Parts: sequence; C-alpha cells; structure tokens
Amino acid sequence: MILGLRPLTARSAVLSTLLGMHPPRLPARTLVRVGELFGIAEGTIRVALSRMVGAGELTQVNGDYQLTRRLRNRQARQDQSRSPSTRPWAGDWEIAVVTAARRSPAERTAFRTAMTELRLAELREGTWLRPANLIRERPTLVTEQCTFLTGRPETPGIAESLWDLPGWAARARELDEALDEAADLQTTYLLAAAVLRHFLADPLLPPELLPAGWPGPHLRTRYEEYDDRFQKVLRAHLEID
Repeated sequence: MILGLRPLTARSAVLSTLLGMHPPRLPARTLVRVGELFGIAEGTIRVALSRMVGAGELTQVNGDYQLTRRLRNRQARQDQSRSPSTRPWAGDWEIAVVTAARRSPAERTAFRTAMTELRLAELREGTWLRPANLIRERPTLVTEQCTFLTGRPETPGIAESLWDLPGWAARARELDEALDEAADLQTTYLLAAAVLRHFLADPLLPPELLPAGWPGPHLRTRYEEYDDRFQKVLRAHLEID
C-alpha cells in the first residue's frame, strides 16, 4: 500500500465519502458500494450506518444518510483547508490567553480541539498564538474561555518551535509523489483522504515564516487536478449522476 496507508473501516469509508460530497448526502445502497471497494460486507456498512445515526454523526432523510451539523462543519473546514482564506501579513500575531476561572475536563478538551482547528499553537498552558494572517470566525466556545490580544513575539524562530514544519513538508512531498503512483480506485480513494487530512494539519503560516521551497501551494494545485479526475471515476463507480 502506498505510504503505508491503512484500509478504511466501515465508519471511515462512509464518513470519507460523505465529506467529499456536496451536499453530503447519499442513499444506503451507494454507501454499500463504497464498502465493496474495500471488501467491507453490506451488513457491516449497514451496522455502521445505524451506529453513526445513534452517535449523532448521521441523520436519515427520505431513505438517504446525511452528515449532521457537527460533521458538516468539519466538511467546511476540510474545504477551507484546500483553499484557505488568508490576508497579507503585517507581522502581527494573534495571542489568546485563557481567562475562564473554572473549566471541566470536557470543556478543556473541547477548547483544545477548537484552538487546534483555528490553527493556533500552545506556547504554554493557557497561552496560544499564531500569525494574524487567517480569515475565519472564532466559535463562542473559544471566545467565552479566553481573551485575544495582538502582539509581536521577539523570540527568533518562534514558528519553528511551535510547528513541525520540516515534518509537514516531508509528508507533503511524499503525498505529492504518491499522487503519480495511485493505479486503482481503492488506492486513489485512500490517498485522497490522506491528502485532505494533511491539509487540515497545515499551520497555514505566511510565506515570510515558511522554509524555502514550502510544498503547500504546489500540493494544493496538484490535488485539485487529482481530485477532479478522482471524483469523476468515483461517481461513475457509485453510479451517481
């Protein structure tokens, strides 16, 4: 398997498929055909669908299954990561300081997830930051628990200490090379999902803070071409108009 990508489970096959659909809604028979790509039995897919409905990940509408609001928000983040909304960077950083007096373990976990989704990095307990070059809304979950400031860190190379830029770049180059090697629909499917996951992990730093030869823009351009071909083949296989 290219890059050691693991086969999808029934749940991940359903989820990956719906996240790539606009709107994210398909009948059970189509999702069963997705399972067939990975040797997943029809009964296993249908059990997964039932469990996902019970877990609040899917809803049923006129016999179709569609993503719930929480996962539609994830789809929006995935789409945004393919073509991020940025602005010219003037050198300022967003600095978030936790000011909430008391937080339950569940609140802390949800907060950390939200901050990561905003692509902020934790400098120390209760202090998060990133360059102020992204355009996105901050959820209430975040604004209720911390105060945002604007500043300019004086520590040289702070971006390199907050994000593993060499690691992200190396994986991006591996994925870029693998795009040329996918020879069958199953591998193509797995690789597409891996690239999208990698985009979600991109800190989306301004060019001024990135190492020379940063592969992010090139991988995004390649993936758009790859995904256009992949979606046509997948839709033909699943018999989707």
